[in-house]
Amino acid sequence: MTSNSFNKIPVLVAGALGKMGSEVIKTIDLSKEFELVGAIDNSPDKEGEDIGLALGLNQLDIAITADLEGSLCAASQLSRNSREDNRAVLIDFTHPKVVYEHTRASIAYGIHPVIGTTGLTSDQLHELRDFADKASIGGAVIPNFSVGMVLLQQAVSAAANFYDYAELTESHHNQKADAPSGTCIKTAELLEEIGKPFNQLEVDERESLRGCRGGLRESGLRIHSIRLPGIVAHQQVMFGSPGETYLLSHNTIDRSAYMPGVLLTLRRVRQLKTLVYGLEKLL
Repeated sequence: MTSNSFNKIPVLVAGALGKMGSEVIKTIDLSKEFELVGAIDNSPDKEGEDIGLALGLNQLDIAITADLEGSLCAASQLSRNSREDNRAVLIDFTHPKVVYEHTRASIAYGIHPVIGTTGLTSDQLHELRDFADKASIGGAVIPNFSVGMVLLQQAVSAAANFYDYAELTESHHNQKADAPSGTCIKTAELLEEIGKPFNQLEVDERESLRGCRGGLRESGLRIHSIRLPGIVAHQQVMFGSPGETYLLSHNTIDRSAYMPGVLLTLRRVRQLKTLVYGLEKLL
């Protein structure tokens, strides 16, 4: 961080070479409001390479590293040395296996975590929220950065009052590690907030092919997951009642759709004193 950049928001990107991480870095490079101060990625053949050159951009003088804690420590020290409170933000697009540890480490170093990686359990979210509260470090776990998806989820919440039968389908590329997606789980949770059961059985259902009816939640909602190359992200919620169906659908064509939500979250997370879940908490 240079002396003339204290007014910029310092950002570290974990998963810097991934599809979302690289898109975030390209967006930050074009922004006058943010400054990239760390690029973390577990790619041994890229260790030490300039992240800008690795992504086909100009040289950014930020070396790719697998050392998350070292990067957090360096960013924390830079913030302490600045003439104003300018705490850094970590945005994480890595893997469900490491996202809990990454989030906890970020809070421990006084870095605001913005988590786009899905796969955190309810218990883990509760533990991380308690840890953030004790540290007075705001953070955000965002299953989906699309404003359009937030609007779909608000429509789903309204429709839940009028329909007793609903099923959810989510489709993603075949490199996504977790199923169902965090976005779809969040959508189901919003449906369930009304506190009623869904999909009362009319017959004794039997699957001749195990799992063909999708994953069953305690509320009676079913979630179907599709993984195919060529898909970015798609979700639909279908409601049914005698004589009609009501379909809510959102399709992400390109990852650039997520960037306005990413920048909004990076901007607002430093105003928080706790860990929030969902983009709607910041709109």
